[in-house]
Amino acid sequence: MKKLIAIFSLGVLAVLFLAHLGYAQDGAPGAPVGRMFDPKTITTVSGEVVSVDKIPAPRPGMQGRVTFNLKTDKETLLVYLGPDFYLEQQGARFAPGDKVQLKGSLVTVDGKPTLIPIEVKKGDQTFKLRDERGVPLWSGAVQGRQKGKGKQQ
Repeated sequence: MKKLIAIFSLGVLAVLFLAHLGYAQDGAPGAPVGRMFDPKTITTVSGEVVSVDKIPAPRPGMQGRVTFNLKTDKETLLVYLGPDFYLEQQGARFAPGDKVQLKGSLVTVDGKPTLIPIEVKKGDQTFKLRDERGVPLWSGAVQGRQKGKGKQQ
């Protein structure tokens, strides 16, 4: 019986490990991009939202993501905001034509300039998305400490 329990336990651990690896790969939109956050490339940009895209969750139990294209004076950037549930909790809604200011890590993804924002300012609202190290505020460890601090006016 002990041998059966040990084999079952190892099987469960193997499945959990493989599921974690699968989530860390390209199957989770935004997940690999979030890991590209580089505090050395933090900058502030302003511009106009050109288009907003909601990327559906690739598998049940995973979260959909929201991105938008931002036209600045110099270029158009792809902006990886975060999971749709978190943005909805914050009351963060974006539409083409919105004027915004973002602070975040400017990186290159697939040869395109991409911003991974720490915060987005729209009018008199500031939406906090990540800390200064790029850790998402919607993650379990940070969300408990930041409860109720995502939206500021």
